[in-house]
Amino acid sequence: MDIHFVHQRGTGPDPFPLILTHGWPSSFLEFSALIPLLTNPGAHGGDPADAFDVVIPSLPGFGLSGRPRGRGMNEARIAVLWSRLITAGLGYKRFGAHGGDIGAKASQHLGAAQPERVAGVHLIQDADWGPTEGAYAFLQATKPQTLAVALTDSPAGQLAWMAEKFRTWSDSGGDLLRSFPADALLTNATLYWLTNTMGSSVRLYAEGDPGAAWGDPEPHVAVPAGFALVGWSGGPPPEEADTRAFADVRRVTRTPRGGHFLAGEEPESLAEELRTFFRPLRASGG
Repeated sequence: MDIHFVHQRGTGPDPFPLILTHGWPSSFLEFSALIPLLTNPGAHGGDPADAFDVVIPSLPGFGLSGRPRGRGMNEARIAVLWSRLITAGLGYKRFGAHGGDIGAKASQHLGAAQPERVAGVHLIQDADWGPTEGAYAFLQATKPQTLAVALTDSPAGQLAWMAEKFRTWSDSGGDLLRSFPADALLTNATLYWLTNTMGSSVRLYAEGDPGAAWGDPEPHVAVPAGFALVGWSGGPPPEEADTRAFADVRRVTRTPRGGHFLAGEEPESLAEELRTFFRPLRASGG
């Protein structure tokens, strides 16, 4: 199947390859403001030695990527596609991975399956808001086709379904436009609408790794791991975050601002977090 991706080479003495994976209902567009901060840190007050070669694929069935033609497209298979893309496709021998939401799970599988290639994984971890925000996931995991018919029949319905998530999962304080420009929200929604991929995107919840919803064991990751904790202002301290599936946790940071869509909400903060985490892991890189 076709996989759409952005590949932006870094400006610096030895840019390190980093694959960034979005979640739902986001897209590769979430990383737009983050790209120049990672690829050209010297132009944004940073050290050119921290430059990355950035690779941002669109998840299968999302936006400009092709749609799966059969069952079983889950996060483990996505990790296989990403490994093939960045090694056989782009020629990198060693790289880092970052993601949130579905992208976090795909990055976790990538680190578990390719420890000889993955220098480290950095993940966004949300506070436990399942009791108040988790109903959508169970609906999309159990009745994706019914929901797909409704959402692809009405642009207003699709926008409402998406915008509600951006409002409540972000650090918006109830004011959606405080965290995101209207144009960014509408561009992301238009990408889903014009490619007719809302149905195939929610399908990933039915095909995906059921661990988060049903308590199944998560893949064990031996490579260095880092976590940015979002939405934890009233929750447990960072050292109590659930990192049991990771053998080598190097960094756990509670972000002062931003939420589930951290790359779009606080790109400068996330850029500095990624530079800091991957700085000691660059040796023998790309």
